[in-house]
Amino acid sequence: MPGPHLPFMEEGMARWPFGPPNAGVALDFTGPPPQLGELRTLVRDRWAGLPLLARQLVRDERRPLSGWSRRHRWETPAAGHDPAEQVLDTGPATLQDAVRDWFHRPFPGGEPPWNLHLLHDPAADGFTLLFRMHHSLLDGRSLTTLLRALLDGCGPVDAGAAAAGPGELRRAPAAGGQPGLLTAGLAVPLPGKGERRTAYTVLHLPPDLVRAARRHPGATTNTVFLAAVSGVLRSCLLTAGPGGLTDPAEAAEAAEAAGPVWLSVPVDQRPADRGDFLGNAFRNVRLPAPVALPGPAARLRACAGLLTTVTRPLGRAEKLFESAVTALPGPAQALARGRLFAPAYAPAACTYVHLRETGRTLAGRPLHRISLVPMIPPDDTVTFALGGCARGHTLSVFTNSGAEDADLLAESFRHELDLLAEAAG
Repeated sequence: MPGPHLPFMEEGMARWPFGPPNAGVALDFTGPPPQLGELRTLVRDRWAGLPLLARQLVRDERRPLSGWSRRHRWETPAAGHDPAEQVLDTGPATLQDAVRDWFHRPFPGGEPPWNLHLLHDPAADGFTLLFRMHHSLLDGRSLTTLLRALLDGCGPVDAGAAAAGPGELRRAPAAGGQPGLLTAGLAVPLPGKGERRTAYTVLHLPPDLVRAARRHPGATTNTVFLAAVSGVLRSCLLTAGPGGLTDPAEAAEAAEAAGPVWLSVPVDQRPADRGDFLGNAFRNVRLPAPVALPGPAARLRACAGLLTTVTRPLGRAEKLFESAVTALPGPAQALARGRLFAPAYAPAACTYVHLRETGRTLAGRPLHRISLVPMIPPDDTVTFALGGCARGHTLSVFTNSGAEDADLLAESFRHELDLLAEAAG
């Protein structure tokens, strides 16, 4: 059954120019993996009656336009689709194997663009459930809603709540307003170590370290996250160029003179009573990274309040803009590639997803951690993705500037957490 054209955000992701717009969330469990049939039965029971999971993404062939201009739409088979068919036992594989092998491959046509993979890491005492999807289908909040329903003691996803859209209200940062759409800032040079290609790494953060970093008055996990990323970017600026800006005062002066460093951060647009909506309900905003401040505690204080939001109706100009760029995807994509995806626009993206689990086991196997797999970032930028659950936090880093960069930036983030913890002590 043909559906409407994709809206602004989804159409942009369907045309992602840096690789397939695949993303995912991985849940690690301890204990022996469940049988494939057991997992499929659980998915069939807990994800029943969700038409979204049967959708197939197609290009609109009804208009005699060139391929670059055709918009995308969702189609739902009249007979529906059994979600259990998308559950696969991938066998021995690590999460890094999965990212390298699958996240660079587009989903085949003629089937829903998502899978739930059962991974067996030979070196680990346990198994991983990896939900891989085309990002036009779902956002991170939707994934945690789906995956939470699989845990012991949780009920199935409410089909009515899943379909109740977020409406036209928008949440935006309250502090300082937002920069203009085409306003650029300072590009931050990444290490560029090793072969130039995409690189993905996962760093398991000690729970005691995160708790220690949060001991600053008024600190939250989100502000600690933004402050640590800001410290990483400051370190990149200090070491940039042949000789680097080794003098902190010189680096601060150069950063202030060149303009702000912007962090791209998704803000969930779901109202409090529609938290279980499935789909994409986020808006990317840009926040200033306090890279000019020399101390970790000062950077943390500067991040306080950045994510305090206000809710307002969607303005008429915003509606007209979204309609225009969605109706003209080719020119909009060219604009985005040249300006909105440039390193000076936002050299780093930061996303934080927390699984608010009711149960902490899957068929008796304890949940150990949650890891995020973001989309491939724009050229010469980095994505930091923080995944959290009751047992702690995991940092994922995705770059395309050098084969060693993801590991180097993850270790730099760990160092920034150490500095924050020491400053709190």
